[in-house]
Amino acid sequence: MSTQTETHAFQAEVSEVLSLVVHSLYSNREIFLRELISNASDALDKLRFEALTAPELMGAEESLGIVLDADPEARTLTIADNGIGMTREELVQNLGTIASSGTRRFLDALKEGGAENAPDLIGQFGVGFYSAFMVASEVRVTTCRAGESSGSVWVSGGEGSYSLEEADGLGRGTIVTLSLREGDEFDAFLQEFTLREVVRKYSDFVEYPIQMQIERTKPKLDDEGKPIEGETETNQVTDTLNSMKPLWAKPKEEITDEEHEEFYKHLSRDWNAPFDTIHFRAEGTLEYTALLYLPAQQPFDLFDPAARASKVSLYVRRILIMRDCEDLLPGWLRFVRGVVESNDLPLNVSREVLQDDPRVRQIQKRLVRKVLDSLKESLADDRERYEEFWRNFGVCLKEGIYYGDDVEQRVSGVSLFGSSHGEGLTTLAEYVERMGDDQDAIYALTGTSRKVLECSPHLEALASQGVEVLFLTDPVDEWMLQRLTEWDGKPIRQADKGEGLAEGDEAKAAREEKQKEFEGLLGAMQAALADDIQEVRFSARLKNSAAVLVGEENALSPQLERMLRRSGQDVPKQKRILELNPGHALVTGLEKLHAVDAQSPRVAEIAELLYGQALIAEGMALEDPGRFTKLLTELMTSSVKG
Repeated sequence: MSTQTETHAFQAEVSEVLSLVVHSLYSNREIFLRELISNASDALDKLRFEALTAPELMGAEESLGIVLDADPEARTLTIADNGIGMTREELVQNLGTIASSGTRRFLDALKEGGAENAPDLIGQFGVGFYSAFMVASEVRVTTCRAGESSGSVWVSGGEGSYSLEEADGLGRGTIVTLSLREGDEFDAFLQEFTLREVVRKYSDFVEYPIQMQIERTKPKLDDEGKPIEGETETNQVTDTLNSMKPLWAKPKEEITDEEHEEFYKHLSRDWNAPFDTIHFRAEGTLEYTALLYLPAQQPFDLFDPAARASKVSLYVRRILIMRDCEDLLPGWLRFVRGVVESNDLPLNVSREVLQDDPRVRQIQKRLVRKVLDSLKESLADDRERYEEFWRNFGVCLKEGIYYGDDVEQRVSGVSLFGSSHGEGLTTLAEYVERMGDDQDAIYALTGTSRKVLECSPHLEALASQGVEVLFLTDPVDEWMLQRLTEWDGKPIRQADKGEGLAEGDEAKAAREEKQKEFEGLLGAMQAALADDIQEVRFSARLKNSAAVLVGEENALSPQLERMLRRSGQDVPKQKRILELNPGHALVTGLEKLHAVDAQSPRVAEIAELLYGQALIAEGMALEDPGRFTKLLTELMTSSVKG
């Protein structure tokens, strides 16, 4: 019994996805069944979890499962579950709006990746329900939320709108009925063989029975139980299509690569095979089983601030307690997918209890160690493949260093960095092996790109003495260096801070003498740049460039200062030191100019130009580009005039 039907329009982004699915996507149509079974499994998980504290939701019916029903005459395929079901509001939110579907991000990613990647993206962005329209001309969803007395019926042909009506007399759960399109390629999904193969391929590990009524023809038997020649009888039998054995519960040696790949895809909605698999069972005072996967490609939400928690699910005695249990792995390992099952935790465990449970902290510590051990092994066994992984997830591992999780330098030990040694990436251990006997520190330089760093004036003196410099170009590197201050007993120094390389006694004495001789010039330049510069001095780190900007040893870098300001923090301006090359022709010319006319405005103007030039050399923006351009034009004009 139902009430009046209402018609609603999809949100614009949902309509765009539906149009794309219906008219543009033709490959891998079978994934629609994977997605609908996955949704049904999620609904059963939610019911079982909520029933822990509200057993009345389960009622007398404790047998949970998923049922497939193919009707060739009506050309319909039905996927039904007796899970949690949906209220009217949940139905509208989940199927008709952008709020839960992630459609906007799906469309943006599809434009970047192309239609050939759509089967991957459909699952990855949580728009799996819409894949039903790849095979169906109409989709009907009949659902009733556990504990509710009435349900709803949602119907759409995927053409921009859907109808919704209230319905009474429904049992708990959800029934999705697909009216299949015409054509042989769609007829296949009405056949037992095809449905059985798709379930085996994608959903064999689903822990609820996926059942189907199957017709079986056998010889008819007489009263004595003997076959009657030429006579048969047809019976309906209920067949379970999946093994229902959770993959992590199987012995490690019995699991095939294909099974791991499909289970990983089920967990992550990633269409690629995983980079690595970690499967182990912990025994002793705390027993649990863990099955973890390291992805090969970045997930779309890797840097989404709202998705920075662990993506590992927690099961207790085969019951899903928490899908993304943030206490099982730290946020910097959020790219890891997997499952942990323990029989030693209580079934009614809550997020608040987990945070204070020493057993969970013990599990996290072991999982982190296992992941890092796996990465260390991959780094040693297949450097090229590991470097590709690092390009995708290295930023996250550097976060682990910053957050103080670099215990025994396990994270920094598997970290890779660009360097002046060559185009490839290097480990810190490899850097130390190449250090000269007289080099007492590891040198690093942060910046916006490798190209900028390769041209940095800060490299000149270091390069002239054969000192290798690490190139750090990720924004997180600025934060990482606050924690990563040494490796293997060698301090890590930033090449653009402090005094630079140690000078010989004679060179240092000569530089200090010259600085004293020209303190008037340096003072005049410092006065001209007083708003931006803390000091102007002669440098020992320059060979070819005229000037360079240097920070104090513990001062904020300009990149970090800029990032903090963008995040809304009130950071005082960091005044740096302008160092001049005493042997550069421009600097010696300035000395002569100041000696002839100590009040010449040219001294201040050239000081501004040198400061601007130093900013540009390190990839920073000029504070007043117009002023810099004007001064530069005037200087070039006077030079041309002679």
